[in-house]
Amino acid sequence: MDYQRLSEDIKYWGFELGFQRVGICSVDLADDEKQLQKWLAAGCHGDMHYMARHGLKRSRPSELIPGTLRVISASMDYLPEGGIPDAMRILCNPHQGYVARYALGRDYHKVLRRKLIRLLQRIGKQVNRDRYRPGHMASNHIVSPATRNFGDTDLPEGRVFVDSAPVLEKALARNAGLGWIGKHTNLIQQKRGSCFLLGEIYTNLPLPVDRPSKGHCGTCRTCMVACPTSAIVAPYQLDARKCVAYLTIEYRGSIPLELRTRIGNRIFGCDDCQLVCPWNRFAHVTREKDFLPRNSLDTPLLTDLFRWSEMEFIERTAGSALRRIGYECWLRNIAVAIGNAPASTEMATVLEERKGHSSPLVAEHVAWALTRHRS
Repeated sequence: MDYQRLSEDIKYWGFELGFQRVGICSVDLADDEKQLQKWLAAGCHGDMHYMARHGLKRSRPSELIPGTLRVISASMDYLPEGGIPDAMRILCNPHQGYVARYALGRDYHKVLRRKLIRLLQRIGKQVNRDRYRPGHMASNHIVSPATRNFGDTDLPEGRVFVDSAPVLEKALARNAGLGWIGKHTNLIQQKRGSCFLLGEIYTNLPLPVDRPSKGHCGTCRTCMVACPTSAIVAPYQLDARKCVAYLTIEYRGSIPLELRTRIGNRIFGCDDCQLVCPWNRFAHVTREKDFLPRNSLDTPLLTDLFRWSEMEFIERTAGSALRRIGYECWLRNIAVAIGNAPASTEMATVLEERKGHSSPLVAEHVAWALTRHRS
């Protein structure tokens, strides 16, 4: 089989499906594995215990999915119309809640996964067309369907992941030539910045690999200076325990008092390190309609959001990444944002409405916010 031609076809099909970049790499992540172990040993993953749960499978694709030879990495822009200037305006308006730009539309897990499965199906059809015979692993380097290691789609050639398994997606994307990992630990592309999402296909097809990307951050420290909680503790080192994205999305407990005022009006995630990155002057607006903002979440008033009932939260976050934090943490986050807003009668009123909430977590953060408005 002509794997060079297949590789070129895969990239073209990916573009047809809406991906901006597609690359291919080997499964060697030895250097990244060492960094991962140091990061975990330092406890920088906080309560994200799943980061350590699978041992070294995260950095060893062929152990996570036996038979894996290559990883196909793909990226898709998510920035809505208005781009970075609009994001900056919302951050500067303490009466509005800031939602990370990637989460304004449909859940990216669903969007990218659907497209990657279609790409995998296209690959399977092409392989079959070239007289692929399932049982001949020795000659074709393809796992038999009976093995089921690649059981996501009933096709034997690969398995799709979108932030849904122990995968070092940024390291793989770097090795596949999609960009370099910046000092803020996000992936950066020279011609597109960092406002894009990643997905992978693990495959046992021996495809030719692309050249890894080289870094271009130089002496720039803009992202480190801009981080509201100083979570970027050193170049290329993020302490998740201080990161606003971790605190408002992954963390389920009481937000540390010393960090609450620094969260500002960010109610789901944080983009500050990306918004100030010089490379994002090249960021592209998304072509994916599913990423367009829903329910006016690109310009939401904190008081309106705080009055949502649990049923409204469920209805308005249907199909959205926002749903994952749950109603309790949604109210917790908004209470912190209201506590950081200028004192006003309206803000105090909505806080009083939630005073003594049945959830101790919500009640504690509401009490803190009320204290801020009364002082």
